[in-house]
Amino acid sequence: MADKEKDNKSLIDSIKVILGKEDKLNEQLENGRGLERYTNDLLLLMSLVKDYYKGNYRDIPYKTISAGVVGLLYVLNPIDIIPDFIPFIGQIDDALVLKFCLRLMEKDLLKYKTWKDKQTASKDESSNKNNESKSGDKKLEDTSKDTDKNKKAKDKEDKK
Repeated sequence: MADKEKDNKSLIDSIKVILGKEDKLNEQLENGRGLERYTNDLLLLMSLVKDYYKGNYRDIPYKTISAGVVGLLYVLNPIDIIPDFIPFIGQIDDALVLKFCLRLMEKDLLKYKTWKDKQTASKDESSNKNNESKSGDKKLEDTSKDTDKNKKAKDKEDKK
């Protein structure tokens, strides 16, 4: 039991490191660092790691989240098998490790994407309902203002 807790703490610590370097990952994707092919998967993986860390999504095997974390740490680390500062060749190992990790977690990543899409759709639906109720309240408010104006106008006519 203590080993499992230790492993979980180590995973959470690794996730904290990754979340701290999210900007670096985004910069690497934007600069065309050889990972363009994996941009959508990397962004989805980063989202998964965030949701796992926050406790929003835990329906994922430990080995899968671990593979994703290891892959992200490898990509973010400039010192690896082939150093990243070597043009083009330095990114080949990153792409291979990332491809391997993504392949390991493909089914779970798709399952997460489905969950994430449902969450987004649910938030959008909720937001639309709130906007509709606000506009409905505004219409009621405008109607009551119009009614007040009509009463005032009628009172003026009656006084004449």
